[in-house]
Amino acid sequence: MENKITLEEIQNFKGTYPKQLWYLFFVEMWERFCFYGMRGVLTFFMVDQLLLKDEHANLQYGAIQAFVYAFTFIGGIFADKVLGFKKSLFFGGIVMILGNLLIAFSPQTMFYYGIAFSIIGTGFFKPNVSSMVGELYHEDDGRRDAGYGMFYAGINVGGLLGGALCIYLGKYYSWQLCFLSAAVVMFLGLVTFLFTKKYLGPIGDSPLLHLDTSKRRIREIAVYALSILSLPFIFIMVKNTDYTDYFMYTIGIVAVLYFTYELIKLGDIKMQKKLFAAFLFVFFYLLFNAIYEQSGGSLSLFAKDNLSNKLLGFTIDPNVVNNSSNTFFVVALSPLIGLLWIWLGKRRIEPNTLIKFGIGFLFLGASFYIFYLTKFFANSKGIASLNVFTFAYLVTTIGELCLGPIGMSIITKLSPKRLFGMMMGLWFLASAFGQLFAGKLGAEISRSNTGDTLMSKLQSYTEGYYQLAIYSLVAGVVLIAISPIIRKLMQEVK
Repeated sequence: MENKITLEEIQNFKGTYPKQLWYLFFVEMWERFCFYGMRGVLTFFMVDQLLLKDEHANLQYGAIQAFVYAFTFIGGIFADKVLGFKKSLFFGGIVMILGNLLIAFSPQTMFYYGIAFSIIGTGFFKPNVSSMVGELYHEDDGRRDAGYGMFYAGINVGGLLGGALCIYLGKYYSWQLCFLSAAVVMFLGLVTFLFTKKYLGPIGDSPLLHLDTSKRRIREIAVYALSILSLPFIFIMVKNTDYTDYFMYTIGIVAVLYFTYELIKLGDIKMQKKLFAAFLFVFFYLLFNAIYEQSGGSLSLFAKDNLSNKLLGFTIDPNVVNNSSNTFFVVALSPLIGLLWIWLGKRRIEPNTLIKFGIGFLFLGASFYIFYLTKFFANSKGIASLNVFTFAYLVTTIGELCLGPIGMSIITKLSPKRLFGMMMGLWFLASAFGQLFAGKLGAEISRSNTGDTLMSKLQSYTEGYYQLAIYSLVAGVVLIAISPIIRKLMQEVK
């Protein structure tokens, strides 16, 4: 039977990682292939195939990505209150597959229709795997960080493959094949989940099991129906980015009010302080993403026109490098960063979570300063060095690894179990606003290019990256300065 294994048996595992982590790892790996593959081709496809201007493509990219992450907040709430993680994940996977198949059928005419499906699907799929990882551990299990670190590194294998393969298939073979590949791997992820979900026991079951089956099904069907009925509205709002702004600011206010309601409802002052500390982590994660997420927008368009195709003497497409170098460095560096924290911990000099967040911002600032420096390694035609560009991504990744893996872990540590879904949804909602603001920042960078040459584009884009480097530096310094205050709110949580 599906629930034969108990939660106690799952959590009382030997060694560093529970076996269920590897099953969830493979499910998320294939979803990451689909997600990073799609993300990596968005702006390129819109400029190359839909003939949008750079500025408009950046705004559309920000709108699409904002909706993708915003619906993870909504999907997280529905998973918490109605569907449970398992049914939410399965429904989301099916809708994502349909979205990619729609675009694959006719990329130019069905693009926005397929994107609307993908937004809904990702919203139901994305937050739930991360939440289930958190439930594999006791609340005071010190192995949780290691589990999230491995999970974070492993799923980037999918991101590496998807980021490289999808853009390559689109540019050199067929855009239909590009989007079809995303649908195929998403199908593999769903099949993997169906064959391994029995090992999750009660984790991810519906929170409404106490109700009669008929009553529970009515509520579940209502969620599915409401999601499908929202597709036309998403289609309209994605195509018109002004509508996206209205929607995002509205859902932002609603999310903060709902968080405040749950915060007050807790009643326990100690739990309230910890939950508020979690909210502060979410806020700084938003700031980080507003800068970091240029990779799918302005950096993609920069790679398209202003980079050479030589990396360490080898010929390689610059957009493949832009889409896959970050995930490659995540896979390569995650074990090393993990060992560094262990080495520092043994010597009692490991920085706490807050300081790691601040360090992440400092590395992010350094990386965008290196993106700025590419202008000094360009030829007279405005074609810059792919080597310097790739080195900047190496530095970006170090900053991300100081923040990303421990971010998901600290949210689950600071949040009551019944609010895991909501808080993971807020975490992804922070990404949504980060994506929205990243698109706006990218559009401003594109707008500053008043010329029509590659050299003028090089100048305007790199000056924009210089400004982003300053923003990152300021945010990192502020976070480190206020870390003692946040540390008191976190209490015993480290």
